[in-house]
Amino acid sequence: MLSNIFFFVLSIFLLWFGADWIVESASKIAKKYKVSDLVIGLTIVAFGTSAPEFLVTATAAFKGLSDISLSNVVGSNIFNLGFILGLMALIKPLPTNRSLAMRDTPLLLFTTALILGLAYFDMLDRSAGLMLLTILGAYIAYLLVHSKRAANAMAGIVPDVEEENGSEISTKDWVKLLAGFIGIALGGDFMVDAASEIARHFGVSNWVIGMTIVAAGTSLPELVTCLAASLKGRNEMLLGNLIGSDFFNFAGVLGLTCLLRPLEVSPDALPGLTVLVGMVALVLFFIRTGWKVSRWEGAVLVCLSLGRWWFDFTS
Repeated sequence: MLSNIFFFVLSIFLLWFGADWIVESASKIAKKYKVSDLVIGLTIVAFGTSAPEFLVTATAAFKGLSDISLSNVVGSNIFNLGFILGLMALIKPLPTNRSLAMRDTPLLLFTTALILGLAYFDMLDRSAGLMLLTILGAYIAYLLVHSKRAANAMAGIVPDVEEENGSEISTKDWVKLLAGFIGIALGGDFMVDAASEIARHFGVSNWVIGMTIVAAGTSLPELVTCLAASLKGRNEMLLGNLIGSDFFNFAGVLGLTCLLRPLEVSPDALPGLTVLVGMVALVLFFIRTGWKVSRWEGAVLVCLSLGRWWFDFTS
């Protein structure tokens, strides 16, 4: 039992630092090739902080632990939009913008509702994975085109303007990127094995462990990134990271996992997914009310997240 706890804690550190290295090095590489800050935030940073979820979800799927695969993604998204977003709003009210309200959050709501429908009919197979990855690809393509147009407009349509800061990359950045992927690969494997053994020891289901402890562990990169963004006053990056990470978790992580290995849907998945659809809708409502997420709205989100944990463990 002690060895399982040790490897679980070790996996959290590997996932945390691995994702941090991926985000840092990938952002430098992206800036070198003149990818805009908007696209970096919604894609590179979101992908980097979602990498632990992918490794844990994919590893669990290939080990036949479908409950941990799906519950990790669902639990991570609830944790991101409930506890992390709520906590950040409690620290400092978060200004929002029209893009989040009219484009990014509605797309997340649609994708979450789509997965609820697929799960209800037990259809998280390869065709579902392909459909989710197609949605992700279309979204990224739109961001790239839109960002390039915006960048050209801001620069007076002058190409090849060198950035004076942050444009140089070194071998160290590529090494950190590789080390980050190795770290999350090891961390994902350790976390799945340790969490399933801990669940068996205490008689707790894999679904509950995945929805709570594993989900919180794989969401640590989002928490760290958002804390850093909040301290620096980067509220749009903070919200973009959480919305983008949740979208990546479903369209990218779950989509690729289903494409590689179809998932069996547990009946326990439907209540959690239903709660998540409601939470995304609530976040969209909060984004539109006064164009900010206030402290009392943050308190509501935190209470909902903690209430979900309490329900999972007590039931």
